[in-house]
Amino acid sequence: MGLIQPFKPKLKKKDFLALKDFTTAEILDVLNLARELKKQGKAGQPLLKGKVLAMIFEKSSTRTRVSFEAGMIQLGGQAINLSTRDIQMGRGETVADTAKVLSSYVDGIMIRTYKQSVVEELAANSTVPVINGLTDDFHPCQVLADLLTILEVKGSFHGKKLTYIGDGNNMTHSLMMGAAKVGMNCTVVTPESYKPQERFFKAAQEEGKLTGSVIEWTSDPVKGVAGSDVIYTDVWASMGQEEEAEERIKAFADYQVNSDLEAHAKKDYTFMHCLPAHRGEEVTAEILDGPHSVVFHEAENRLHAQKALLTLLMGD
Repeated sequence: MGLIQPFKPKLKKKDFLALKDFTTAEILDVLNLARELKKQGKAGQPLLKGKVLAMIFEKSSTRTRVSFEAGMIQLGGQAINLSTRDIQMGRGETVADTAKVLSSYVDGIMIRTYKQSVVEELAANSTVPVINGLTDDFHPCQVLADLLTILEVKGSFHGKKLTYIGDGNNMTHSLMMGAAKVGMNCTVVTPESYKPQERFFKAAQEEGKLTGSVIEWTSDPVKGVAGSDVIYTDVWASMGQEEEAEERIKAFADYQVNSDLEAHAKKDYTFMHCLPAHRGEEVTAEILDGPHSVVFHEAENRLHAQKALLTLLMGD
């Protein structure tokens, strides 16, 4: 395999905190490099040789932890896993002090936490790139993988309709903005009391005006799914909402992705889920494990999208 020679675009901002901060061109640069790195596989060149990524986990993870660590290893670097039980940030040291100390040891920081303000404070005080692995507001790394998957499966974003059905959570916020950035239409389907935050919805709509995409909301699952190219869902109770699980199951009872609902989508629609999934709740096993599902293809693409992001942020 030859070295990618040379991939010139560098992300203008040193941090990856939210999709809103990046231009369409920058997002497409990540996706294009991800496709190249995916072709090369494990035999690719050590583009991050000698680089170290610190990974802070206030929220536990499977896909985020393994994809970032494996990605760094495949790129010739290393990753250090840090839970808040392992570092002083979990014992009262300020986020700012943690950022300054880690910046002197490593070449990048990825954090998966609750408050977006923690990620922003970390970035403000760090001299190395900071990546948002997930917060209660956003899940931008997941959406990079989602966009890569849609591009591979559908061939383009133009004229495609993505329908997200379920809770108006961090996935919703990032999916709306991601769709708007690449010019894809996005319909959000939630109960009235579980709508995405209005400020994020309006921001995505404004971005959509620039790219020609329509970002809309409805409480009607059938109306929302009608004519969809992609149906996307997520768990009804996210991490930290376990006490609300029973209440949420009742609230979302009519929002399950099942054979009755999928009948209103295009015949060649694609089903996506960020995982982990609860079969029998937000989606039936028939759909999740069925012929339209690309959830494991999508999960694999976390690795490739993040390798591209790491290379563009941390590479020389």
